[in-house]
Amino acid sequence: MRKRALMSMVMVASLMIASLTGCGGSRGGDVETPASGGASDNSAVTSGEMPGFEEGATIGVSLPWLGTQNWKEAEEMFTQQLTDAGYNPIVQAADQKVTQQQQQIESMIENGAKVIVVGPVDGSQLGSVLEQAKEAGVYVIGYDRLLENTSGVDGVVQFGSVKTGELQAQALLDGLAKEKGEGPYNIELFGGGPADPNAPNFFTGAMSVLQPKIDDGTLVVVSGQTDFTQCATVDWDNAKAQSRMDSLLSGFYSDKNIDGVLCPNDGIARACITACENAGQDIPVVSGLDAENESVEWVWQGRQYSTVAKPTEDLVAKTIEIIDSLQAGKGMPSTDVKVDNGVIEVPIYELPPVVVTKDNAKEVFANDPSRLELLK
Repeated sequence: MRKRALMSMVMVASLMIASLTGCGGSRGGDVETPASGGASDNSAVTSGEMPGFEEGATIGVSLPWLGTQNWKEAEEMFTQQLTDAGYNPIVQAADQKVTQQQQQIESMIENGAKVIVVGPVDGSQLGSVLEQAKEAGVYVIGYDRLLENTSGVDGVVQFGSVKTGELQAQALLDGLAKEKGEGPYNIELFGGGPADPNAPNFFTGAMSVLQPKIDDGTLVVVSGQTDFTQCATVDWDNAKAQSRMDSLLSGFYSDKNIDGVLCPNDGIARACITACENAGQDIPVVSGLDAENESVEWVWQGRQYSTVAKPTEDLVAKTIEIIDSLQAGKGMPSTDVKVDNGVIEVPIYELPPVVVTKDNAKEVFANDPSRLELLK
């Protein structure tokens, strides 16, 4: 009896070990082991041998919308380049609707996607469906924007968002000194869509450069609106930005000139310039972002002082490089940059943005024939 009891205990222990081993899901290496003497930091795995997947696998790409040139480029490039790399791409856009994006991601999971690339409509509203992806063994890569409040993300590929804001602000200062003579300068501030986690980072980076100049009187925000919540542009909507600019001009600039406007992207920049022209103002020094074709032309013509280039082809190429690493069983590449998303420390794969003015446009776009063609 003692022998039978001992054998029964061994069998139970074996079953318990097997059960625990199976709890990690199909991604294997995702289970973190707490460091000696402390709890796990819940960081996403960034290196090491991982289960790969078959060639020709389905890869999902969920984009927030196609309303700006950079997202249209992303749709086209992901479709073409994933196909060229031998994958089966499912590329969809959510028309700025969170529920639509959730449904698209659920469909990608059901269709057997091994990796889902997500440019979120709202980075804080996808936690549940991303957790579903994690449970199904799907890798999730954030594209251009942070995925917040979830452990269902393996990494994010983006251009440095705070650095982008710093570049925009410094370009504004440089342009004011070059185009408007000596200060003080009357300026207004615009931010991006509050649902986009990059938008407050752009604004934070910009204000780190501008606030000292506001404090010493070099810059005067005539409206007094300097908080992100006051300056944000819901949904990155150009019409809403132009309406706000119209109100600022009629309310605060009937007897003043506006010298500069901090704008978070090119569409809002063009909207603000148009509002100033309609109000009979001289064109102010205006920043931008994304190097959209129309704004590249405006920069070359001297209407928009600057934009910031974040080449879509570089962002897509980096994302596919990571997908190739996962397919080959090499896991997520290592990176020294991590950001707390509210649940885990997310590995960030940052690319450097570049400020573009008329002075350096030909140099920046030397290897971009389509944009170089605009500089004539």
